[in-house]
Order: sequence, then structure tokens, then C-alpha cells
Amino acid sequence: MPVEGGKTDMERIGLFSEMEYVTVGDKYVSAFNRPFNEAASKNKQMLPGGSKEMSNLQAGYFDPHFVRIFEGEGYVSLNQVRRRHMMDEAKKNLGKAFLPSSGDKKLCGLGSYYGTLGGPVPFFSAQSKPREKYEAPGKNLYTNPGKKGTGYGYANITIGKQLTHSADFYDAPKLNYKKENEEHHRLVKGAPFKLNLYPREYFDTNPYSSEKPLPPIKKTEKKELLSHPFKPSSPGKKAGGMKAGTFDPYPSHSADPYVVKLANQISGKSAKIFHPPGGPKSRPIESIMTMNVKRALNMKNYKTASVQSF
Repeated sequence: MPVEGGKTDMERIGLFSEMEYVTVGDKYVSAFNRPFNEAASKNKQMLPGGSKEMSNLQAGYFDPHFVRIFEGEGYVSLNQVRRRHMMDEAKKNLGKAFLPSSGDKKLCGLGSYYGTLGGPVPFFSAQSKPREKYEAPGKNLYTNPGKKGTGYGYANITIGKQLTHSADFYDAPKLNYKKENEEHHRLVKGAPFKLNLYPREYFDTNPYSSEKPLPPIKKTEKKELLSHPFKPSSPGKKAGGMKAGTFDPYPSHSADPYVVKLANQISGKSAKIFHPPGGPKSRPIESIMTMNVKRALNMKNYKTASVQSF
């Protein structure tokens, strides 16, 4: 529809028609003053009655009255049952209760047998049992304590004796070589052997010179060349499905089913695995001090042996 200015809705906003106004004429109410549930303040509402808490009253349960587990069972008094049991046990007595002729005797001290029926027990006697005569064991191995020091720059701390110092001259190899050279020249007799009677010009002979006459020259034979190339009598056969181009005929088919051989069926030296023989093995070696300590402290005297003796 045309509006002010002479333009239609299509020309004004680019739509086919203008959207309808649903709330035309309604009063504006802000969201702050608008009620959350407007229907809650109108007409009657559902009142559940509030939550119930667990208590000794019947109102705390779902059932209207208390329901028993057993209905109509007989009442049993525990005191009555206890008295009946005592009466049944009293009927088993043959006579009156046993009363001693005199009152009970009181103990006069700890460990006293006064007032007992059996008297002293020999098993609990304080006397010592007879034992064998004690024989003192032999002396243990006495060793000196380890010597302190790192080993470098300290004397007399090793197991063996201290190495003695031997003087070594600075020019000892040179003097030894000089002595050996003089001894060698003393044993040599005369000057070195020299031969000056060689008759030829050169010191070494010519290995290629020979005084024998040369053999006659061999003549090379000329091969006759063929005038035309060689051609086979029949052309070569082409390979086909019947194997016509091979030299040998096609082998006949043999019905041999394929069976996988197991490992235990294969026999031969090549099938075995080579295992090299074991080489020499080292053995643990114990020190002399450890062996002596084991001899001195064994399973028979480890309780009686003292720590100071080691």
C-alpha cells in the first residue's frame, strides 16, 4: 500500500508485503515489572502440604498405620525362658551343693602352694637342671685391622712386601747398543768380501739375449670367406600352446599331490643347527679373610660368638 512520499512497501524495504503489527494499541510493560508467573496469583492453586520428616510419629511414614511383620504371634518372655532352663539344669544335680569342711585357704605370697589341692609341681621348680660341663671353645682367628691409605704414595699398606727401588740409567739403551756393536765388530774377521773379476760390461746379464738361432717365421693361414650367409634348411618354430618351439617334447603330466613335508621328516646333516661348544667359564673366588671368618663363625657357635673377637 502506498505511504507518505508516494513509495510502496516493496520500494521502501524490499519486501513483498509489510509485516503485520500484532500488539498495536497494547500498553508497554517493562520486563522488570512484569510478573514471573502471572497465572500463579489467579484462582485456586495446588497445595501439597509440605514435606514430611522421618520421626517416631506415624506422619513420617507412607502407611496410615504401623504394620507388623508377624501378625498374631505369641508373646515370649525371656526371663521365663531363662528360669525354665535353670530349673531343668537343677534337676540334674544328685544332691546338695558341695561345701568344704573348712573355709578356703588364702595364699601367703606369690608362688606359694598353700591352699592348693595338688601341692607343689616339680615341673615349675626353681632348681636348675643338670647340664654338661662347659668347655671353652678355642680362640678365633685374630687379624690386624685394615691399613689406612689410598695406595698411591703410602708405604706398607699392600698385602705383599714393598717393592725395592732399582736405579735405572738414563742412557742405558744407548750404552747397551754400543757394547753390542763393539762385540759384533770384534767377532768379525777381515774386511767384507768384494769380487772385482767380473768380465762383462754390465753388472747384470741381459735376460733377453740368446746365442741360439731364431726359429723360422710362421706364416699365417688365410681363412676363406663364404660368398653367401648361412641359412637353416627350415625356419625356427614359434612357441605356442603345444610347445612346438622347444627342442624337447613337452613332458607328460604326472599326478603327484602336493604334500607339505614336516620338519621331523627332513633328515640330513644340513638340517641340524650348529651349536658351538661352551668355552671356559670363570668361577667366583673368595678372599682368604672371608674363608677364615667362615671357619671361625659357623652354625654351631654363631649364638655364643661375640662381636669383639672379630
